[in-house]
Amino acid sequence: MSASIDAEQLQKAKTAKGFIAALDQSGGSTPKALKLYGVDESEYKNDAEMFDVVHAMRTRIIKSPAFTGERILGAILFEMTMDRAIDGKGTAEYLWQNKQILPFLKVDSGLADENNDVQVMKPIPELSSRLVSAKSHGVFGTKMRSVIKLANKTGVIDVVRQQFEIGNEIIAAGLVPIIEPEVDIKSPEKSAAEGLLKAAILSELDKLNSNQNVMLKLTLPNEPGFYAQLTKHPRVVRVVALSGGYSREEANKQLAKNQGVIASFSRALTEGLSAQQSETQFNGALDAAIQSIFEASNK
Repeated sequence: MSASIDAEQLQKAKTAKGFIAALDQSGGSTPKALKLYGVDESEYKNDAEMFDVVHAMRTRIIKSPAFTGERILGAILFEMTMDRAIDGKGTAEYLWQNKQILPFLKVDSGLADENNDVQVMKPIPELSSRLVSAKSHGVFGTKMRSVIKLANKTGVIDVVRQQFEIGNEIIAAGLVPIIEPEVDIKSPEKSAAEGLLKAAILSELDKLNSNQNVMLKLTLPNEPGFYAQLTKHPRVVRVVALSGGYSREEANKQLAKNQGVIASFSRALTEGLSAQQSETQFNGALDAAIQSIFEASNK
């Protein structure tokens, strides 16, 4: 490996209790996230103002006394969030130094058009510069997302192969990639797609050497415990689950049935938070959300 991973951070990622907070909505999904937070599109004039508002929202979450490394293992950031500061300190540095929360960076540039019933990632020409920047900010790992719509073997293999090819570049840069091949929760072939996905992931994991480690971020499976083989694989640091559009209550219920899998929720984490809440109300709502997801993650 050309760059090393912090041993203390890796140990925390492997063994600590908690879950991953996904705070990485990017340009396309930000207006929706802000609307759910009670900020209408009429309240900002352009993208620059929108990103100021969303950074204020993320800062409020991260600085909350409810948001600490005791229950939160890591937080996934959008690049613009990593490049901004909280109390004069870079966001990623603040997470680790002030909160003992592992920082992750979303590195993909979005999804390509659907082909073979899947969406692979668009090319990421900025990947190497993003990885250098992430490393300079003390980031532990990365995240990148693809989507599987139907149980198309060719498509599923394409998704997984691309994820691991890019994952190998990320590992070489001294970071731990979160491989995220999301299966659409509305897929009429969800169970069959999950079977193909597990087989494809195991095939790629078995090609890794003892210095190459990944995390997996997967849709909660139809069959409880379906990914147990992946949670036990020696090359897998952690298996985390996305909420995928389920409500927090439903996502927690499904998660609790999958031992060894922890949450990496985005919308399900911020559900019920509002810009209009007082600090007491906001921190109370966030504390309750964090506790419910923590409990489901550590069943």
